[in-house]
Amino acid sequence: MKKVLVTGASGYLGGRLCHALLRQGYSVTAFVRSTSDLSCLPPPASAAATGGGSLELAYGDVTDYRSLLTACSGCHVIFHSAALVEPWLPDPSRFFKVNVGGLKNVLRAYKETETIEKIIYSSSFFALGSTDGYVADESQIHHGKFFCTEYEKSKAVADMIALEAASERVPIVAVYPGVVYGPGKLTAGNSVARLIIERFNGRLPGYIGNGTDRFSFSHVDDVVEGHIAALNNGQPGERYLLTGENASFVDVFDMAAALTGTARPRFKIPLSIIEVYGWISVLFSRIAGKLPLISPPTVCVLRHQWAYSCEKAKTELGYNPRGLNEGLAEVLPWLKSLGLIKY
Repeated sequence: MKKVLVTGASGYLGGRLCHALLRQGYSVTAFVRSTSDLSCLPPPASAAATGGGSLELAYGDVTDYRSLLTACSGCHVIFHSAALVEPWLPDPSRFFKVNVGGLKNVLRAYKETETIEKIIYSSSFFALGSTDGYVADESQIHHGKFFCTEYEKSKAVADMIALEAASERVPIVAVYPGVVYGPGKLTAGNSVARLIIERFNGRLPGYIGNGTDRFSFSHVDDVVEGHIAALNNGQPGERYLLTGENASFVDVFDMAAALTGTARPRFKIPLSIIEVYGWISVLFSRIAGKLPLISPPTVCVLRHQWAYSCEKAKTELGYNPRGLNEGLAEVLPWLKSLGLIKY
């Protein structure tokens, strides 16, 4: 069985990817920082005890090349899922340091490690750019004319680096999840769950905007399975959208209301008002040191559409994403069981 390295293993996606790989018997090296919250990972001893694969922890940072190179020792596959996922940061240079610099270090480590056979790179739908008025596929390249967030810009630049590496015959497979949601850590990467919490606790009393936004929603476990399918069936140099149902956040709130038997929001909050709230949130964030849920870049994202087709992944990888209603039917009871929402 191949030995795999998972960067970002303590994160929302990375943690669930580690669990799935262990269930399939892989030997997993989880690359984490010394300060990481490891609650989403099983203790290394328990992974083998439950009849799954083996788990070991490797401490370091994707921005620290030497620690990454050491972690790659003896590995056959790298799942590069480490990323800084936030709509806004007071120091935007961190996005490029982690999201661009981290990928560069992974590619450098591949060249110095003779055992690496494949790299599965977790990109983002943001790397392909907005899709105002149409549904995009893997052929889309970010136009680079404008970026809603520094995160989007960093992922678009990293995508160009991945494409260049593929042209140089590096065995890299790029996968592009949509808006990932589902059980797991309530990080910025799990924005759907966080917005549902705000909605059910009365802090978000109306719809966000007028419902013209369209996003491609991906359940986290479907994305995980898509990553493993990319390892088994993905062709080096190819790109695969691991997206799902295209819908608006108005649809999300309406589905949540129907599933819980609660009232739908009665009004729509104009994006101009949400933008003002975002500026206020950023101001308080600079004072309190806590990142805001909504910021002006978030509103910029909501002014565009981000709809994609995952037909290629379905055909070539066997990717089979669940519908948004089915996914929310799992998320809502989970949030209720944690005491985060009531209905």
